[in-house]
Amino acid sequence: MPALSAVDRFFKISERESTVAREVRGGLVTFFTMAYIVVLNPLIIGGVAGVKKNTDVLGHVLPTAQVAAVTALIAGVMSIAFGLIVNYPFGIAAGLGVNSLLAVTIAPQVTWPEAMGLVVIDGVVIVLLGVSGFRTAVFRAIPAELKSAIAAGIGCFIAFIGFVDSGFVRRIPDVAGTTVPVALGIDNSVAAWPTLVFVVGVLLMGVLVVRKVRGGLLIGIVVTTVFAMIVQAIAGLGPSFESPDGWQLNIPEVPTSLGGVPNLSLVGDVDLVGAFSRIGVLSAVVLVFALVLSNFFDAMGTITGLTKEAGLTAPDGSVPNIGKALTVEGMGAIVGGVGSGSSNTVFVESAAGIGEGARTGLANVVTGVLFLIAMFFTPLTQVVPSEAAAPALVVVGAMMIGQLRDVDFTRFEYALPAFLTVVAMPFTYSIANGIGIGFITWVVLAVGRGRWREVHPLLWAVAIVFCVYFAKQPIETLIHH
Repeated sequence: MPALSAVDRFFKISERESTVAREVRGGLVTFFTMAYIVVLNPLIIGGVAGVKKNTDVLGHVLPTAQVAAVTALIAGVMSIAFGLIVNYPFGIAAGLGVNSLLAVTIAPQVTWPEAMGLVVIDGVVIVLLGVSGFRTAVFRAIPAELKSAIAAGIGCFIAFIGFVDSGFVRRIPDVAGTTVPVALGIDNSVAAWPTLVFVVGVLLMGVLVVRKVRGGLLIGIVVTTVFAMIVQAIAGLGPSFESPDGWQLNIPEVPTSLGGVPNLSLVGDVDLVGAFSRIGVLSAVVLVFALVLSNFFDAMGTITGLTKEAGLTAPDGSVPNIGKALTVEGMGAIVGGVGSGSSNTVFVESAAGIGEGARTGLANVVTGVLFLIAMFFTPLTQVVPSEAAAPALVVVGAMMIGQLRDVDFTRFEYALPAFLTVVAMPFTYSIANGIGIGFITWVVLAVGRGRWREVHPLLWAVAIVFCVYFAKQPIETLIHH
């Protein structure tokens, strides 16, 4: 068909050894593993019954329904834009690192419109760094061993996200600090039905991948969701914040309401300069610096990992269109701030779609269109529990850890930075932290070996910036005193 042929040429589907069907499946899987953000983002920056309300200094609460609507809108628009402009299958939505930073650190000091103004400024800085070529230059200065470690670390990170989001791994509240911080399930056993649903999902998807079943991850998510709905119909479980054996986020039930026309009143509710007068220029600049650094390296690390996993890197290890990719991704912060939905960035969960075979921006267009549809049917996004989507993250994490094969672990100057990069991401729950620790260790070991001249100047600069970043708490204390 001529239409399909035009789509193939535009997205280079055949050139990347993919098919339209595979791209559509990949886009669906990415959406299902990302859809939780439409529910979770409002819980983090909005207010909802049973969850601690995040208010700004004037006591305002971002309404949950409106946050859900703008979250889906911006994710849809940015995912489609990234797919069409950059032609990579990397879904974009509200970043969990930045929205948590907004809720916990920034909103208590300024109003929500002022907080979103800082996000817009963060986005402008990120885009300027992208357009100027600085962000691309930093990307190219990263040694090949660290790029492989970043990709593997992201695999561990998304697997850990899957473990935590499903309740398979849980925090242990212990003020005395006498026990390990996390454990398996409840009392070190799979004691809850939702956790069993997750375990069944992981094993099912593992079997489907081993047997090379087309659409294995998508089939796994659908089957696991149906299983979860059957479990819920029989057991009648509630949310985990009411009972430890409940569902972690979504309760897998057919919703009583399908949705309606979304309320987009939050779009444009932004104050670009208010924060600077409210808390002072220096304090506001420190907050913007924290946002920029988190955005800058989270996205860079994610794009590094996803391009390697998708086989989109050039023979010399570089990423085609990296400048364009980083610039368009930076626009996610501007659009997210203007829409009051928090900064949007590339999602590591896109690895699930890549695992399904997605290789082009067509998958992103599918993901984006589904987000736009979800804007009208936000209750339906709550049917798939995190226990059914999380297994895909664990399975894909197992695929991505294979990137470590490119690191020569017999050379400790490579082994230690690579190891610390990999383990720091899940342990600190941050891609940027893992990258920073890896960079600093790489530079220190090079100095220790007397090879400091071989370290790229930009790597030196970034390592120093990360030293400042990791010391931001005492620096902020000094500023305020």
